[in-house]
Amino acid sequence: MEEFGLKSTKSGLEAAGVKKVKEAFWNLTATELTEIAVRNNEGHLTDTGALMCDTGKFTGRSPQDRFIVKDSLTEKEVWWGNINKPVSEESFERIYAKMLGYLEDKTVYVRDAYAGADTAHQLKLRVINTMAWHNLFCYNMFITPPDYKLEDFDPNFTIIACPEFEADPDTDGVRQSNFAIINMTKRMILVGGTAYSGEMKKGIFSVLNFLLPTKENVLPMHCSANMGIEDHDTAIFFGLSGTGKTTLSADPNRLLIGDDEHGWTKTNVFNFEGGCYAKVIDLSEENEPDIWNAIKYGAILENTRFIPNTRTVDYTNTEVTENTRVSYPIDHIKNIVKPSIGGVPKNIFFLTCDASGVMPPIMRLTKGQAMYHFISGYTSKVAGTEAGVTEPQPVFSACFGAPFMPLHPTRYAELLGQKMEENEVSVWLVNTGWTGGAYGIGSRIKLRYTRAMITAALSGVLDNVGYRKHSIFGAEMPTTCPGVPNEILSPKETWQNDKAFYQKANELAEKFRVNFDKFREFANDEILGGEPKPNLEFVEESTL
Repeated sequence: MEEFGLKSTKSGLEAAGVKKVKEAFWNLTATELTEIAVRNNEGHLTDTGALMCDTGKFTGRSPQDRFIVKDSLTEKEVWWGNINKPVSEESFERIYAKMLGYLEDKTVYVRDAYAGADTAHQLKLRVINTMAWHNLFCYNMFITPPDYKLEDFDPNFTIIACPEFEADPDTDGVRQSNFAIINMTKRMILVGGTAYSGEMKKGIFSVLNFLLPTKENVLPMHCSANMGIEDHDTAIFFGLSGTGKTTLSADPNRLLIGDDEHGWTKTNVFNFEGGCYAKVIDLSEENEPDIWNAIKYGAILENTRFIPNTRTVDYTNTEVTENTRVSYPIDHIKNIVKPSIGGVPKNIFFLTCDASGVMPPIMRLTKGQAMYHFISGYTSKVAGTEAGVTEPQPVFSACFGAPFMPLHPTRYAELLGQKMEENEVSVWLVNTGWTGGAYGIGSRIKLRYTRAMITAALSGVLDNVGYRKHSIFGAEMPTTCPGVPNEILSPKETWQNDKAFYQKANELAEKFRVNFDKFREFANDEILGGEPKPNLEFVEESTL
């Protein structure tokens, strides 16, 4: 290791309980970590200089194996259930002790970093990895402190990630050998049995989603954000993976604040992260030039493959997974805000990938409709995001990010409603999914159309056009938009059979209603007024 000129130290890990390791390397540069990863056979360099790595057995998050320690701090605060699975303090301590023993003869890579661009709402992180490329991922995804801050860095949350370490389900209180466990009291996250790097970043997102609303009245959001170059108007884009959060926020005509995780305070919207984590399946320079050009030295590609006999990446290859991704520091994008902070948003976009093909490509929501759709969080889970998903599946994910929300969804919805009342905000629901029929019949809405509609909303053009109401969803659809064929704006007009359209639309309305039943008792009349209503003319032919 000495040939890399790296500084090695074993001190400073005691705060995390790590008393013995073979060797510890602190706060290495992207260059050093890339060189070590290649030397350790953790990855290969592509012809653009990016590091290409595999995540092994797990090519996505494993939500059934993500746990929160149930103790006096979390017992009454966390919304326990299928999403937030409890694990005992005893199980955590048993696994923790085993991991410390596992580390005793291992080389580790340690990184001190921030989560949160707003210094008033910042977590100070210490990340301990056994793989160099994982530490490079954290270098990309979290915020690097200035050197003078590292001299006496005192973390208030720690991640220990050991992909090779596996738990024993029979004795350790977990479902299987892989796990991601969050301990809010000990301020620690343990990740083992999986090399999927996204478990680390989403673990910290879950922590912030617990701490910020309860302690600081900040709304944490699973969204991307950007701002105008001249007017500095801020826009945020809610949506699950695969709906276009990263793609649509990387707009060459606007400044990027961040692509995935943000907080909304009284005065600003701030990025939780220092980088971007984008899907690259079928990536092209023509459609997504900013992401394409960001894949250079320092970036990490996950689970992609080369064109045979080259070092050129084949982005169409799904040999490993459709959830191929790239991680890169935010400064790999030209148009960015420094620091990653914008003002209070003027426009909010709810992104949904509607595989049924009945939702319009854009519609304007009232406050009640916005609250209803935020709590519902409808989209289609796209292929590859999680194990076993091979084609779009309809899903409702509260707050457009239920897997990362430890509190009851109404807690976040109430904060959103409060902030909407305090500020003049336009809310739009944008369908980036199918038109002309459901998945298998229709086609995906063209990206250039979606971009044109969002540009028109941001510029105010859509404030001066005619609207008509969707007969089932009740929201307003613009009758015209520059750069978009008029017939695209009304989903019914893209179907060849009206009865088939209304049957599918009625089916979707019923899915909304059934999903919302678990929230109904918490909703006021204004929110309930935003619920889709079946078209009674065709209701007998639907599955209602």
